Amino acid sequence: MLSSRHLAALETLLGPSGLVLDPAARAAYETPARYAKGVAAAIVRPATTAEVSAVIGYCVREGLVFVPQGANTGLAEGSTPDASGQHLVLSLERLVDTLDIDTADRTATVSAGVRLSALNAALEPHGLFLPIDLGADPSLGGMAATNTGGARFLRYGDMRRHVLGLEVVLPDAAGTVLTLSHGLRKDNAAIALRQLFVGGCGVFGVITKVTVEVHHRPRQTAAALLVPRDIDAVLPLLCAFEAQAGTMLTAFEGMSRAAMERAIAHVPSLPNPFANGIPDYAVLVELTRAWSPREGEASLDETLQEIAGQLLEHDDAHLADALFGPTTRMWTLRHALSEGLRASGPVLGLDLSFRRRDLARFRTEAVAMLATDFPDYVLCDFGHVADGGTHFNLVGPTDPDRRAALREAVLTLAIDGYAASFSGEHGLGRAVQDAYDRFTPRAVQDYSAAVAAVFGRGSASIRLAPATSSTPSCQDFR
Repeated sequence: MLSSRHLAALETLLGPSGLVLDPAARAAYETPARYAKGVAAAIVRPATTAEVSAVIGYCVREGLVFVPQGANTGLAEGSTPDASGQHLVLSLERLVDTLDIDTADRTATVSAGVRLSALNAALEPHGLFLPIDLGADPSLGGMAATNTGGARFLRYGDMRRHVLGLEVVLPDAAGTVLTLSHGLRKDNAAIALRQLFVGGCGVFGVITKVTVEVHHRPRQTAAALLVPRDIDAVLPLLCAFEAQAGTMLTAFEGMSRAAMERAIAHVPSLPNPFANGIPDYAVLVELTRAWSPREGEASLDETLQEIAGQLLEHDDAHLADALFGPTTRMWTLRHALSEGLRASGPVLGLDLSFRRRDLARFRTEAVAMLATDFPDYVLCDFGHVADGGTHFNLVGPTDPDRRAALREAVLTLAIDGYAASFSGEHGLGRAVQDAYDRFTPRAVQDYSAAVAAVFGRGSASIRLAPATSSTPSCQDFR
């Protein structure tokens, strides 16, 4: 706990509702979606940008370390305190006062604590949505800070593609507030500093408001489950759908048999769509159109069946089978994968990203390595094939040394062997500190820490500077 002096000062800045002191209530802020529970020095909950600025300025002046937290749905331990009891949690959950929609400009400006579900609920009557499809319900500030991608990245891109403006509070003694662009789609009047904060994981400052571009909701959708001939057939299938469906192709999601088995076993209402047994690998493909059906125009269901039919008929077919059905039912299986995985036991989850051409080769090599060196672990992978991302999840023994050896082996194969990324879309946090230290080039670490120092004292969620560098460590920040 903080000293009574600090608690009194923070209560003066925020009021009684701005602090969470009850140990039972604090647990929700101290426990990440994955990994072990931390211990916070205090939980502070500002409700306005002015309060965020006041709290950050106070923390920096008093040398208090703080960790910003949105909806606490991240998987990299970037939004929760460590076990030292030295970190304040700066929760933005009360920062929800702004939710403004401009239908003519097709933008929305929201406070950082507004959840994705709340934004999309407000956009729905206007026929609009923010098309970042995720397995959780994060806050918009957290989505921008971690540059989330999701299942429809193929068609719509990531948060960086959608962020048109930001309001941020810098981690300096004044709690400086910056407005970075005003939601303009084209603005080269100044250096685009907001791009440092999108994907910056809070290292450069705390996002308090976001302006995003939104899209018209699809009025036609069609989806299917594809069974590729083998793992090497997945990329040719993707290329074929990209060529024939063009911009109608919205998603192309891969799922392994082990992941699907766990989802189907865990969710009683989820039927097994595969009459001939769950295949080794399947792909969920989705097509969408933003307009209503037009006279004489083939429906998307017909278009999807025609493309799949042509692929099935080829002598050198990469497609072994295709299952069609309502879009919602097709997505139910995909959305149940994470839940089924959590229910199956402790998970070693790796968020890897590859060049698309390397994904199948890596998986084949990794499966062989696992069979030889780690046969006691089961690979339950799934992910965003179209953008080279894979959630490389392993279920097995919880022995720390064994898990560390497994993680090291997979990361070494992926990064040294294929120049992959150890964090495709989950962002940076303590969970990947070791990977950052080992695989991020020393010069990049030095420059990243130097840039963070320009804005203030930085983030406690990850140490940007090399451990042996004289550059200030981010563990001294927030």
